[in-house]
Amino acid sequence: MPLQTQISGLSSRRGGGKGAYRIADQLDFAGLKRDPKLFVGFSEITILHLAIWQQCAIPGIHGAAWLPDAANSISSPSFRDAVFTAEPVEIGTAPDNPTSVLTTTGQSRGILLGGNLDMIATAAGWCLPNLHGTILLIEDVEKGIGHIDRTLMRLVKSGYLNGIRGIVVGQFTGFAPSKGVTVVDVLRDRLADSNVPILGGLPLGHGSNPVAVPVGAEAVLDADKGTLTVF
Repeated sequence: MPLQTQISGLSSRRGGGKGAYRIADQLDFAGLKRDPKLFVGFSEITILHLAIWQQCAIPGIHGAAWLPDAANSISSPSFRDAVFTAEPVEIGTAPDNPTSVLTTTGQSRGILLGGNLDMIATAAGWCLPNLHGTILLIEDVEKGIGHIDRTLMRLVKSGYLNGIRGIVVGQFTGFAPSKGVTVVDVLRDRLADSNVPILGGLPLGHGSNPVAVPVGAEAVLDADKGTLTVF
């Protein structure tokens, strides 16, 4: 899938979409290495971010340049900050985000990678980069909590999360409890043995007012301060 040289970036109109995994191994990686492009998107676009980082080590933007409620949200300003300024991007935890209770203590530094949890698992074995030494971002939307449980177990048991330096938990939106168990309960249980700093409650994902953040860039997770800073 060749990319035109006069294009400097590509943004998903809806942020995500359907079926990005079908083309994740068909991008013009040689062309991207010669003439890097900025990919912008989240949700299913996560798998394109992962494939591009694996093959080319080119950063992207997890988020959207435009959202339907952008006039009343911080989505567009955060996109401008992430793309058009040289200043570090700092994102704070939102106490009203249910995943904020997952925050532990400590600090870590590494390349921020990840995004939609389902797409991270889909990439495993063929276009998931080596996550050793990275800070892993996870978020997801409207799946059964059993699916999240199985997905995290598969990634942990298969060793894909070995050597990560920290975990950033964004918005897990639209998950109904099952027999009194919530998606936060499942996340807490599956991440309990990670032995790395965890920062929950970040406004990243499919919830209201999600912000844009660079992925494939150096980041500092400070669970004590409740901040993620990306350089």
